[in-house]
Amino acid sequence: MKKILFTGGGSGGHVTLNLNLIPLFQENGWEIIYIGSKNGIEKDLIAQINGVKYYAIETGKLRRYFSWQNFKDALRVPVGIIQAWQIIRHEKPEVIFSKGGFVSFPVVLAGYLNKCKKIYMHESDVTPGLANKMSLPFVSMFFTTFPDTVKYVKNPQKVNYVGPVLSDRLNNGDAEKGKKFCKFKDDKPVIMFVGGSLGAKSINNAVKKNLDKLLAKYNIIHICGKEQTDGTEKDGYIQFEFVDKEFKDLMALADIVVSRSGSNAIFELLSLRKPMLLIPLPSTSSRGEQTLNALSFQRQGFAEVIYDQDLGKENILINAINDMYAQKLNYIDNMNKADLKQTSNLQLYQEIINDKNV
Repeated sequence: MKKILFTGGGSGGHVTLNLNLIPLFQENGWEIIYIGSKNGIEKDLIAQINGVKYYAIETGKLRRYFSWQNFKDALRVPVGIIQAWQIIRHEKPEVIFSKGGFVSFPVVLAGYLNKCKKIYMHESDVTPGLANKMSLPFVSMFFTTFPDTVKYVKNPQKVNYVGPVLSDRLNNGDAEKGKKFCKFKDDKPVIMFVGGSLGAKSINNAVKKNLDKLLAKYNIIHICGKEQTDGTEKDGYIQFEFVDKEFKDLMALADIVVSRSGSNAIFELLSLRKPMLLIPLPSTSSRGEQTLNALSFQRQGFAEVIYDQDLGKENILINAINDMYAQKLNYIDNMNKADLKQTSNLQLYQEIINDKNV
């Protein structure tokens, strides 16, 4: 049986594409191995797929700033490399596919040291993450979502611009089912707040601060993130830690989505023609990739942007939502006119298995 090893983790954005590709490989007779961290979100998400052999290795976060934790994590990275090397030597996968995140670099390097010739990597954002930058010399091909990513790498010959890789998981949502799921009693416009797989405290706090004003005009869906719900119950307001199967119905119901600006999320919103109010991760928590993503979408007329540090300003959130809702059709029209390169999961699968350039 042919064998492929997936890696990637630390956040939902570093796992989602793997979750979409794994079933395609399984359907075509591949054995699936996954290397992730011991306690990361990827472990729980991959556990939901039958037939995947999961290995956990030591991981150290790759920070761009000074932290005493860097010294401790610096010891974990070489341990993770040794562990990944042993796993790959034992399993002998024909292909390695990395979605990034700090768990991925030890796996990619270990694959290279084990002389695996087909090592692929994917980057969702405009600028490569640190793990992907470090991994680039050891991969055979680097798939990118944005064409401009080539400007930020030293090995442009490895770049394969494929555009956003979109699944059909959110297609064919039913707004009426979403309304029943949320137990909304009227037909007010619906605003959905999504803080990402791990949640976003600043967004959650802004919702709480402005909730009564929002409920005067809108119904509110609030996806808070893991362990961040607080039990608030009000007519027209519902909160969840996470939504899986019903998420497509909630998307169909939503008029405007307030979200972080990770690439996976915003391209899905674009494909669904959902006007979006984007709140990028602050520079203290990221390398600034979400700000670049958000500003790109704002320039194209798909979204508006509020910076995280401004969320506490009086009425900034309310005013932005009201203005966007008043201009809702303009945003949808801009998205309908967009001419963007897109790739399906099946197309990316075929790119990987048919590659003859190694």
